[in-house]
Amino acid sequence: VALNLVLNYEEGGENCLLHGDNESEKLLSEIAGAAAYPDQRHANLESLYDYGSRAGFWRLHDLFQRKQVPCTVYAVGMALERNRAAAKAMVQAGWEVASHGYRWWDYQNVSPDVEREHIARTVQIHKDLLGCRPVGMYQGKPNVHTRQLIVEEGGFLYDSDAYDDDLPHWTTEYGNRPHLIIPYTLSENDMRFAINGFSHGGEFATYLKDYLRYLVDEGRRGAPKMMTVGLHCRLVGRPGRAAGLEDFIDFAKSFGDDVWICRRDEIAKFWYQNHYPEGYSVPPDVA
Repeated sequence: VALNLVLNYEEGGENCLLHGDNESEKLLSEIAGAAAYPDQRHANLESLYDYGSRAGFWRLHDLFQRKQVPCTVYAVGMALERNRAAAKAMVQAGWEVASHGYRWWDYQNVSPDVEREHIARTVQIHKDLLGCRPVGMYQGKPNVHTRQLIVEEGGFLYDSDAYDDDLPHWTTEYGNRPHLIIPYTLSENDMRFAINGFSHGGEFATYLKDYLRYLVDEGRRGAPKMMTVGLHCRLVGRPGRAAGLEDFIDFAKSFGDDVWICRRDEIAKFWYQNHYPEGYSVPPDVA
């Protein structure tokens, strides 16, 4: 099993009047069912998001460093701009920092021109703050045109705006070369703490252990798989939940070589080198 831990870094890029938006944030917090406040600030939501950048991120950073496990960060461009110490820590830790768009918006009704500009802007933010461009993209709340814009940008090895398989797969619908899709997950994801899916870290750990154990057994029978775990600084960054994540990481490491804990760009490069579609030449930068 290829196991990838994904840390969503969104705090600082959410909807907020202070960020120039016309409503407050409403998603993925301790306030289940929160509604956006049009033309008003939401003091509690702002404070709950602040927990992610002030405390949660650093707790998870310490955990991954102590356990010596890599991760992929889905980083919102504006959030990186507002939290440069965190951006520096990501680089120093050797993590992959993929793009989570410029804003943590729902892009369903955003025009292609605005979304294209946002993609270009966040690529430049990565170059300026991290020293390299992102090779992965997860818009998170995309529209039917998002993947075309990602391919047109020209520098992404993969995107993860899909939930349709346990393995990466290719599409040739966009551009003149295959584009890799590495599916993400909304089930093996701490977001379920925010929708009354998990009540404590132990439940989270138990579910993840069952999931990984099942995939390892499938792999040993000749059908290897990929597992992604989605994480958020403001959610699993709280101590009782982080304890469950630590328990799962220890469990995953106990499998030795049967579980490859890796970055998402490493999965992408493996797929390019071993499963590139016939009839196309592998790009030289990943060959």
